Amino acid sequence: MKQSPIPDDGASTSQRSSVPGDSPGTLTIDQLLLESRAGLERVHASDLEREMAAGALVVDTRPADQRDRDGDLPGAVVIDRNVLEWRLDPSSPHRLPMADDPVRRIVIVCNEGYSSSLAAHTLQRLGLTHATDLIGGFQAWAALRRP
Repeated sequence: MKQSPIPDDGASTSQRSSVPGDSPGTLTIDQLLLESRAGLERVHASDLEREMAAGALVVDTRPADQRDRDGDLPGAVVIDRNVLEWRLDPSSPHRLPMADDPVRRIVIVCNEGYSSSLAAHTLQRLGLTHATDLIGGFQAWAALRRP
C-alpha cells in the first residue's frame, strides 16, 4: 500500500479526505476479497455434488428474493448471512446442531461467489478451518444445469 505524505499545511487528519487503501491498515473491497480468498480451497460448481456426497455442509446464504427468483439449491441449508457466524460457530449457544464439528467441510454459497468468500474467511477465523465457498456462486451452479 502506498502511504500519503503528511501535509505540512497544518491540516488535521480529520480535515483531510482519504482514498480507501491509502491509510495504513485499510483495504479496498477488492484487496479484502483477494486476502479472504488466499486461504480458501474454493469449490468449482462442477464439484459441488461430490463435496455434498463426501459430507460437506453446503450453506446457501442468498436472500429470500434471490432464492424465490432463481430457485433452491438442493441439499443446502439456508442460513441468512446476517446470522451465519452465530449459527455455525461451534462455541455459539445459537449454533445449528449440524455445526458441532469444527473440522467439517463447509461450502458457503451466495449468488455470484463474492460475499461467500468473505463469509468463508470469517468462518475460518472462528476456527472452522475447512470453510470455503463456491466459485461463481449459485449462478455458476445453475449455469451447469441449463440446457
